[in-house]
Order: sequence, then C-alpha cells, then structure tokens
Amino acid sequence: MSLLVVGTVAFDAIETPFGKTDKIIGGSGTYIALASSYFTKSANLVGVVGDDFLQSDIESFQQHGINTEGLQIKEGEKSFFWAGRYHNDLNTRDTLATELNVLADFDPIIPDAYQDCKYLMLGNLTPEVQQTVLNRLKQRPELVMLDTMNFWMTEPFLPSLKEVVKQVDVLSINDEEARMLSGEYSLVKAARAILKMGPSYIIIKKGEHGALLFSDEQVFFAPALPLEEVFDPTGAGDTFAGGFIGYLAQTQDSSFNNMKRAVIYGSAMASFCVEKFGPQRLINLSQEEVKERVQEFIDLVQFEIDYA
Repeated sequence: MSLLVVGTVAFDAIETPFGKTDKIIGGSGTYIALASSYFTKSANLVGVVGDDFLQSDIESFQQHGINTEGLQIKEGEKSFFWAGRYHNDLNTRDTLATELNVLADFDPIIPDAYQDCKYLMLGNLTPEVQQTVLNRLKQRPELVMLDTMNFWMTEPFLPSLKEVVKQVDVLSINDEEARMLSGEYSLVKAARAILKMGPSYIIIKKGEHGALLFSDEQVFFAPALPLEEVFDPTGAGDTFAGGFIGYLAQTQDSSFNNMKRAVIYGSAMASFCVEKFGPQRLINLSQEEVKERVQEFIDLVQFEIDYA
C-alpha cells in the first residue's frame, strides 16, 4: 500500500549541550519519510528545496526506496533553513533563525504516480498547504494522518487548521499543543474535546514521558525508552509519526489494536533519532536494530500479576 508523505525538506543548524552542527538535512518530510522507509518500500515524498540541496542529499532518500518525483527543486533559490539552540534539559530550545526561502510560496504538486496513495501523512506545514494536498487528491486515502504545531493554533491560522483537522483520521500533537487546541489542561479532557473536532484518533506525544493514543472509547499509553544519552531531540516527533504510519502502511491494518503496535514502532524509531544530530541515526539502521529496539519496549512494559 503506497504512502504519501508531504512535509518540509530543509537544512538545520543545531546546537545542544553535546555539540553543534552548522548545516544538516532536516525538515518534517525528511524525518517522516526516512522513518517510514523501514516499514514500507512505497513511500512517495512531496516537498520543495532550493538548488543548494545536493544531488547526494536526494540520493540518500532514493537509497531508502523513497520516491522523490514530487520533490520540487527551485533553481536560483535556497532551501528552508532553521537554526536552534537547546537548553540543558533538551526539552526547551531557542529558535535562532528561520528562513522560509522556497517554503514561502510552496505549491504542493501531486504527481500522477502518487494519486493512488492509501495512506497520507501531512507533516507540519501551513494549514493552507495541507488543505491544498487534500483537495488535489482525486480520491481520499484510506487513512489520513496530520501533524501540526502550536504556531498554527493562533490567529489568523486557527480557523484553517480546524477545517483540516475535520478531515483527518489521526491527529498527532504534543501535550502543550493538545492543551492549546482544546483549552483543557487535563489531557483526557483535551483528547475528548479534539476528537469532537473530527479525528477518529489522537496521539498526544509527551517527549521523554512517552505517548498517549486516544479513540472515543479506548486509551493506550506507551512509555519512552530510558536512554543513557539523548544527543539531539530535533525531529523526534516527526520520526515517531513516520514509524507509526509506516507500520500501518506495512500491515494494512488501521484498527485500534494495531495502532497500539504502531505507537511502539513509532516510539522505537524516535528513540533512534535522538541518538545523533539530525537524521544521521536514521540513515543506516538495520532491520535487526529496529527489531531489537522494539523488543526493548516490549520488555519494558511486560509483566504478570498473580491475583491468587
């Protein structure tokens, strides 16, 4: 089953307490596509870059089986660039620079070869761009997943965001964003309020404290894997989303029970992401490493109780 990933493909400059890099590939589309590629070999990418994006960078996608026909290259223009510095706790960061460049007037073109997608992952972009993608698909995918951020939950973007949220099956946001979108502090109440906006499922990411999956009637919690070292949290949420929807596309099963498994696979991929700068850890993973990491999650939460 084909997967369509729409998101940013960019350059980042990242500084953490453990080091810094002046220029590394980033963007929501990058992390989502790379993470999903470990589960499905039919991932199609839509995004935009400038001519400063190297052919070798594009080839790194293709080597993962990611179709880049939908990756626009704007001659004479620069790729989207973001620079940030993380604090010692790695949960807070300062944005040092944001240069939209080619992203300022991004018009997502969906190639004909992408039109039969069964799974759609809308990475963090303006609600208008996300809506354009939905409008340009000739038929609705079997499952649509959306990731967004707090910036789009403010005026004048909020009405457009709510229109997009109405049309998706799965919404993936963090705990701060869930509270902001719903106006509720309790994450249970927040999830209930957001589910009434349209999605059938909501994932609330809590960073180092795991992730929650909600439907109208069920709740599932997956812890984050305790890691000895967290090097760079950039892109962890997008990597989670890529692992999640990649697993769904591989198994072709969108039931709540299978989504619980997908949360574990997404969490496993995110745990790899934070071990190196940017997406470096996602480039050369082996399937055996992925299996072993998933087993670590299983061992973390598996227990028996004797009621006798």
